[in-house]
Amino acid sequence: MKLDAITLEILNQKLTALTEEMCHILQRTGRTLYVKETADFCCAVADVHGRFFAYPKGIGVSGFVGLNALTAIEAVGEVEPGDVILTNDPWRSRGLATHLPDLQVLAPWFIDGELVAWGWAFLHASDVGGRVPSSISPTNSDIFQEGLQIPPVKLLRAGELNRDVMNILTANSRTPDAIAGDIQAMLAALHAGRDRLSRIASQHSVTNIIQAQQDLQAYSAARARQVLRLIPDGVWQFEDYLDDAAGNGLPVRLAITATFSDGNVHLDFTGSDAQVAAAINIPSHGDPHAWLTLRILALVCTLDKSVPLNAGLLAPVSLYAPVGSLVNPYYPAAVGVRHAAAVRVNDLLNGLLGQPLPEVMPAASGGTIIPLVIAEVARNGREQNVQVIEPMVGGGGARFGRDGIDGRDNSISNLANNPVEMVEAETRIEISQYALRPSSAGAGQWRGGMGQQIRVRILEDDSTLLARGMERMLFQPWGVQGGQPGQSTTLTLNPHRAGGQSLEKIDLLSVNAGDEVLLQTPGGGGWGDPYHRDPQAVKTDVDNQLVSIPEAEQQYGVIITGQQIDIAATAARRALSRHRHSSSGPARTHWQRVFDSDALTRLNQLLYPLSPSERQRHRQAVFAAALSLLPTNFPRETSSAVAAARQKFAEALWALEVQLSGSVPSTPGDGHAQV
Repeated sequence: MKLDAITLEILNQKLTALTEEMCHILQRTGRTLYVKETADFCCAVADVHGRFFAYPKGIGVSGFVGLNALTAIEAVGEVEPGDVILTNDPWRSRGLATHLPDLQVLAPWFIDGELVAWGWAFLHASDVGGRVPSSISPTNSDIFQEGLQIPPVKLLRAGELNRDVMNILTANSRTPDAIAGDIQAMLAALHAGRDRLSRIASQHSVTNIIQAQQDLQAYSAARARQVLRLIPDGVWQFEDYLDDAAGNGLPVRLAITATFSDGNVHLDFTGSDAQVAAAINIPSHGDPHAWLTLRILALVCTLDKSVPLNAGLLAPVSLYAPVGSLVNPYYPAAVGVRHAAAVRVNDLLNGLLGQPLPEVMPAASGGTIIPLVIAEVARNGREQNVQVIEPMVGGGGARFGRDGIDGRDNSISNLANNPVEMVEAETRIEISQYALRPSSAGAGQWRGGMGQQIRVRILEDDSTLLARGMERMLFQPWGVQGGQPGQSTTLTLNPHRAGGQSLEKIDLLSVNAGDEVLLQTPGGGGWGDPYHRDPQAVKTDVDNQLVSIPEAEQQYGVIITGQQIDIAATAARRALSRHRHSSSGPARTHWQRVFDSDALTRLNQLLYPLSPSERQRHRQAVFAAALSLLPTNFPRETSSAVAAARQKFAEALWALEVQLSGSVPSTPGDGHAQV
């Protein structure tokens, strides 16, 4: 029997508070910076089917509310009070973990001998072994290079620590003491949550708690459908690109078709690129996984701010992700940098939802999350120090009526800043600048948010810097409604020495005492025609040193002389005819003029079933036919050979279809791109 509305709301508030109490305990007792400062962790309570019915609102990683723990629970068989399951395996947990550093723990919570719920906690560990310090490298080609895989196993049996499991884990980590400390923090959180649930049950009964689990999810599902009914029934499409697969030169396409019907939505990722031999694959298992649906969750929670946060929010979402694609890869794909592709999936849904909801959805955010990592050499018998300096993000995308948020990405990241003092206390580096990046935002009637920049000085020889997830170095964050794209990511080694050395994506960058690194992230895209921006808002940006006086004139048509807006000159400047630049940036425009969207979808459907080596060989060959006619720095620059290159690509694709199908398809067309 369903609970009455008042009892249900009381239990919702108490259960949410339970999860937040767990999170605070985990953060305050955690060992590493990425836990106690960055807050890359979360805690929740799941029903016996593995679905989260209680989830924190004010602390922890908010986007994992749609994860399902059932596969990990079922893997260990019978459980008893005091058991705790540990796993980090993306495949054997069916996407509960999505890369190996994310340690997951699950505890069955019994009350008076009855299994009432499951406590859950996760955190991002500093190192779980593998090829590189911190375990994550964009150039890893399979999961075996990424560290120790832990299938669901019992870390605790009836309250007793399984030291064999713990010994295996710490023996495979470069930071054994840190990882052991973080696990103890998760166990403390689980213990506190179990005690708190028992207190709630003593007040409201076990029966009501069990009923609330389903009622809360059903209530959130109904509220989610109410929000999604704001979108007219119909079909929308969108595509976007990652710069490449770990520096191999070929952009990686993500495509989506969404069908909305009476408050339900079906997402189809057909046409997205096949999985790659790099660490950007998303192990979704073809489910409506958190990494593929987060923008839907964000839309619902934005338009209905009081809806309970639980798995029911995603009940209206169904999904198709082709097996063998970037968003549903075959084992043993590398997945360590899956967040880079997840950010772009977020951009996909953002752009798609912006078509039926143009005054609700923003332009693209910075589109990159770059955990900048320092790995210091182990000396005098101490363990290696591996720490995330900062999880660098770009600026927020502008939306109707509001500029983008400066220095914060409004996509999948809700990680906190690491205080500079804490970073310098725990590492041998000096942060000489951590600031907004001027002139990085996309211009618009409402401009994008400014990106970030950080300048790090190394104080110890033989150190290593890692910067996983570097994106938007080529394809800029797009603007909408005439808004301009944000500036690209840049990385500079020793900028204080004759301007420095500009770097592309890095894997392991060896640095020594005295070296400096400057990382600059993209700004968000702009919304609306920049010439419609309030001149006083432009002047404020100039006063705040976010936009220069020449940029005010060039981008916004605002003339500033003697610290004042020249109203007459501004009106005259804005009345002049002007060239309107692409909202996607030149690289995206150049690429799409050669490579037709429909043709790319056909190519990917051919590649999905193939082995990794076949897939890579055929893909490289098809693109090479067209790229051989274009400049070496294409698509940053283009040439008059666009039409010939487009035809070459169409012919090469046609030949591959003949080769793989054994039949002759229709005669190849000219591959004309829809731009």
